[in-house]
Amino acid sequence: MSSELSATMRDYLVEIYRLSGYDGESKRYVSTSALADVLDVSAPAVNRMVTKLKEMNLLLHEPYQGIALTEAGRREALIKLRYHRIAEAFLVNVMGFDWHEIHEEAQRMSAGLSETLVQRMSEMAGEPSHCPHGEPIPALDGTLLEPDDTPLSEASDGDHLEITRVRTREADRLQYIAALGLVPGAQIELIHAAPFHGPLQIRLNEEYRIIGHNLAELILVKPV
Repeated sequence: MSSELSATMRDYLVEIYRLSGYDGESKRYVSTSALADVLDVSAPAVNRMVTKLKEMNLLLHEPYQGIALTEAGRREALIKLRYHRIAEAFLVNVMGFDWHEIHEEAQRMSAGLSETLVQRMSEMAGEPSHCPHGEPIPALDGTLLEPDDTPLSEASDGDHLEITRVRTREADRLQYIAALGLVPGAQIELIHAAPFHGPLQIRLNEEYRIIGHNLAELILVKPV
């Protein structure tokens, strides 16, 4: 199947995977309009590609629900994500890029990589298990153990937490998050979350930070 897929097809599958927030247990449908927005393409172009991917048994398309990946589609998406996340780790660990600079570069790099090159890049980068943003790197066969974490915005006052990953690729936000020290591996305590989606006060080491609810939704954590 992999050899039959174009780079554009793989991009579609990856973005559907990202939009769906796939948890490994259920198929979550996304709208074709949301897919068109994230790929910056027209609605007719999305519909044509969805039809092709459905014929290849990589997508489900349900009226009034949207589209979802089949198991085969999810596997192909994860193979593409493996290349992308290893490329990101290579750019940071070997080439010295910052984490806010690498998404587009890795996107371009991963489109033309072979598995041989990807494996060599992984070795040079120190065999990373996660990308610089904390996302796990899928296995060679397209399998992935989904992280058991939740958004910081859902934590309770007094929780002691470890940041596992950051779910944004916007350069400005990544720079801001890094400046606050809220990177994967950091351990924090939620001091207080204001009601009605108000700001959160957290403690990192002996310093205090205040962040907005919208930013907290993008930071994933697990209990320490």
